[in-house]
Amino acid sequence: MTSETDRPSDAHAEHDKSEKPFWQVKRLDEMSRSEWESLCDGCARCCLNKLEDWDTGEIIWTNVACSLLDDKSCRCKDYDNRLETIPDCVPLDVAKVQSLTWLPPTCAYRLLDEGYDLYWWHPLVSGDPNTIHQAGISVQGKVISEEGMQVEDYENHIVFWPGAEEDDVPKLLNAE
Repeated sequence: MTSETDRPSDAHAEHDKSEKPFWQVKRLDEMSRSEWESLCDGCARCCLNKLEDWDTGEIIWTNVACSLLDDKSCRCKDYDNRLETIPDCVPLDVAKVQSLTWLPPTCAYRLLDEGYDLYWWHPLVSGDPNTIHQAGISVQGKVISEEGMQVEDYENHIVFWPGAEEDDVPKLLNAE
């Protein structure tokens, strides 16, 4: 488990709110749709198939991506229609952010919900959508499509992603 000093600074500190970006002054449930959508850093880990140990609840990461994931841009090829195309796609909302066990500790939605700020590589902080890839946080170029793959084969594609474990986060903070 990481300590508060291992995470970004407290996002909900009391300061002059007019000078702070929206994610530092609004709760997730107060954000507009465009603000909410802009929180996605483009890591694409949400779009990976994960395995869960039924006995322990442990999430095991794979490099098997949803068939709609563009592994170069780390964006959905058909975002507006994804729920019709992929029945088990999970659209994020505040309640899901608070209950899903597989959101990585680096996820902006999770960080803000837990009271932390965004990391340096987040496009809203850096001003550059490529810093997520440069920091090695995204799945860009590191995944294979689930298309044509049997679920039983997913266990042959287990991987470790930087920041997937809370203990890994301090190392990421110093990678700037």
